[in-house]
Amino acid sequence: MKPETQAQVLVEALPYIQKYRGKTIVIKYGGNAMIDEALKMAVIQDVVLLNMVGVHVVLVHGGGPEISNLLEKVGKETQFINGLRYTDAETMEFVQMALCGKVNKDLVSLLEKAGGKAVGLSGLDASIFKALRHTDIYRTDYGYVGDIIKVDASLVQELLDKGYIPVLSSIASGYDEDVSYNINADLAAEKIAIALKAEKFILLTNVSGFMEDIEDPESLIPSIQVSKVRSLEKEGIISGGMIPKVQCCVEAVRQGIHSANIQDGRIPHSILIELFSDQGVGTMFY
Repeated sequence: MKPETQAQVLVEALPYIQKYRGKTIVIKYGGNAMIDEALKMAVIQDVVLLNMVGVHVVLVHGGGPEISNLLEKVGKETQFINGLRYTDAETMEFVQMALCGKVNKDLVSLLEKAGGKAVGLSGLDASIFKALRHTDIYRTDYGYVGDIIKVDASLVQELLDKGYIPVLSSIASGYDEDVSYNINADLAAEKIAIALKAEKFILLTNVSGFMEDIEDPESLIPSIQVSKVRSLEKEGIISGGMIPKVQCCVEAVRQGIHSANIQDGRIPHSILIELFSDQGVGTMFY
């Protein structure tokens, strides 16, 4: 790229930098972007750059592959029920080891090496997340899988105000039991975004965004009003594994978030493309 072209890119990004400076962005980090080393570094660089230009970034993560790898090493079988990992007491110990330990601290280390100031947290710290045992209409037993019912974002906000990048793992303490719960990372990110009154909420996934036809990349819908989501569900356009992700975005917007995005974490620097360009990426809910 010629120097003058590079300069033009920066100039075009200026109004977006001004728009988001001093605002909070919550990013749920997952999918291939957590596994592929090149994509991982692109996310880390995006987050550090945002932090450097004055955007407050919270990175929320799960870590399904790391949990599965750890369970495999100790010879414990992984069981899924309706897409959720069944988490008995022993499994919960390994979940906590993987998420609060290895995954969280690896991300903190990468952010620090890239020039950022990061602090690793879990929902257990300062009781950021309080949860009750997850139940469904069929009273299915999922073990120590929880639903967040209370959020205290004061510690996270304090760290943001001091220029740190909070890296938050999706574990919660029990509201009515002295236990820890495994939390869906999408939901954890949605809840902290709402509590922080974030400007934008981004879900990094392994899909291009929301498509009318999942087999046709050209059918990507770049933006959807949350008021239209119910009709899309009734028509069967929103279905399967996209439903909970869409519901997270809809709830975030209804609770005051300016916009929420489902976007492809397999695209290098997709975070910067979405925030600092007219083009954007993925599907925006508003």
